[in-house]
Amino acid sequence: MIRVENLSKFYGITVGVRNLNFSVERGEVLGFLGPNGAGKTTTMKILTCYLPPTAGTARICGYDILENPMEVRKRIGYLPEKNPLYMDMRVTEYLEFVSHLKGVPTRRIDEEIGRTIGRCGLEEVPHRTIGKLSKGYQQRIGIAQALIGDPELLILDEPTLGLDPKQIIEIRQLIKNLGTERTVILSSHILPEVSQVCTRIIIINQGELVAVDTPENLRKRLKKASVIHVKLRESTEAHRAGDIVSAVEGIMMVKEAPSEEGTMHIIIEAAPDRDVRNKVAFAIVESGLPLLEIYSEELSLEDIFLQLVMEEEAH
Repeated sequence: MIRVENLSKFYGITVGVRNLNFSVERGEVLGFLGPNGAGKTTTMKILTCYLPPTAGTARICGYDILENPMEVRKRIGYLPEKNPLYMDMRVTEYLEFVSHLKGVPTRRIDEEIGRTIGRCGLEEVPHRTIGKLSKGYQQRIGIAQALIGDPELLILDEPTLGLDPKQIIEIRQLIKNLGTERTVILSSHILPEVSQVCTRIIIINQGELVAVDTPENLRKRLKKASVIHVKLRESTEAHRAGDIVSAVEGIMMVKEAPSEEGTMHIIIEAAPDRDVRNKVAFAIVESGLPLLEIYSEELSLEDIFLQLVMEEEAH
């Protein structure tokens, strides 16, 4: 679907992006993650043929962005970070305007607008003036204009920026639904957004690629130890839990953690490729101690991002 090869963009001596190489397969929802100024928007503008690269190229749906930019544009729906809306137009008027710009045949425009309005949840506001609608509805209209023409690839730059929590949830669900029908690239500096919506992640920092993988594979790659939390009901015998767990094969460290009143909380570290939960639970129950809860601690996307970025900046 997309092949990016040695892509670079320089603004004088300032690096926009440097030597990016990655691919996106058909049907993926790819998260493009990085801090502000990392190069996410620059890359998206290059992929949409808005900016020319300084070096390298990309192919989208088989077309080179330098040799066939018009063919590339026909296959992309793009929502830039600054939503391209005309606030004094009504929703249907604006979508009709976009349909003409995208070359939708006149006989199909009404059908195309109706399909897009239904897809983006705009059924209650088609005749409202855009400037009088909430930011959430305006973002939906921005996504709707990107969907006009039924593009194979949808590129969304910070689609939930400036929304309230309820609006963010609604837009995330909309993007998930759209991802079942087409390839989506979503940029964000909001970590939970990428984790909840995307099937694969690209992490970029200071214009350079840091990592490309699924969230799960990134967790496995970076995990230094298997961390397990055990909670027991407090009792006169509960203090024995540390010694009992320490005797289990594969345990590297056991420490007590702050706990709620009436409970005891211990944290266990084991070798990274060892799942010792069954053995730990069996040892505790067999000893007669009242086990309340046992669970593994997963690296969050925040942990992954910070670790990768700090490692990159240290080099």
